[in-house]
Amino acid sequence: MLNQAKRLWKESLQPYSSQHILNAARKVIEESEYLPTVHKMLTTCEAGLSEYGIPDVRSAYLEAANAPSPKNAQEWSHPIVYVAGKTVGWYAMSHVAENLTFPAYAQAYRELLKKVLNGEEFTVDAPPQLEHRNDRKADAETIRRELQELRDLLAD
Repeated sequence: MLNQAKRLWKESLQPYSSQHILNAARKVIEESEYLPTVHKMLTTCEAGLSEYGIPDVRSAYLEAANAPSPKNAQEWSHPIVYVAGKTVGWYAMSHVAENLTFPAYAQAYRELLKKVLNGEEFTVDAPPQLEHRNDRKADAETIRRELQELRDLLAD
């Protein structure tokens, strides 16, 4: 039983560095009368990531859920906020009750967070660019002729 508990703690906290876990443990012990649970350690470790520009799950969810469209043109606190929202689905995040979308978002966000802590990098999709076609330059005479053709078509 003890080995199973140790394995659970190890697997749960695996993405975080030993120094990060130690700092979180100190903080939890200083603020609580009891030793921390795995859940309390995870939330404290997540909250400690803000110094690296990575928001906690709740803040990330609110940022993603309230972001205006187009989503890929927004300034995100961290790319995984965007990627987790895209994974859950923007329509669901804005039209389905939070008690249904937040757990899905939290799961996707935590999976992405593990990948970030293992060195993987994410980016926000580039917004589509408008095509700028200027492949021909018309001289004044061509413009006059084409305008006259249009006037003739409208006069008929």
